Amino acid sequence: MKKLIIINGNMGVGKSTICKILYKKMDKSIWLDADWCWMMNPICFTDENMRMIENNITYLLCNYLNNSAYQNVIFSLVIDKEEVFSRYLSKLKDLDYKLVIITITCSEEELKKRLRKRGIEDENFLNSIIHSNLYDEMKSKKIDNTNNSIEESVNKVLEAINN
Repeated sequence: MKKLIIINGNMGVGKSTICKILYKKMDKSIWLDADWCWMMNPICFTDENMRMIENNITYLLCNYLNNSAYQNVIFSLVIDKEEVFSRYLSKLKDLDYKLVIITITCSEEELKKRLRKRGIEDENFLNSIIHSNLYDEMKSKKIDNTNNSIEESVNKVLEAINN
């Protein structure tokens, strides 16, 4: 059975870095990074743009899940609310797949360090990202990559997918 593997977590936690290696390690896999769908200048979080992005993502996910050449569809994104997952998944309800949701985490100190390395210095913004504990409440497999190498984190994700 096909798998839809959702990798979520805070901005800067390492989702894209992990997925860049993960999809190459998995046989018959495809990776959709939600960041690609938000590459606009300027980024405007309007209702119209939010609907467009959601429609684009679900369109791609449907096509990936319906493609007979692939068995593993990896989707990485920043979502910290179950109801947002529900909106996406409701548009895929007629498709046959096994859902795996994995949340990548790291310590607050490590996340701040990673975000600063990306040039994000605004303390209010950093604190709003870091102190969001909504990921803790999600029904997902949690993987803390604070002290892991990327390879170790990828292996933990693979283990979570296969269990």
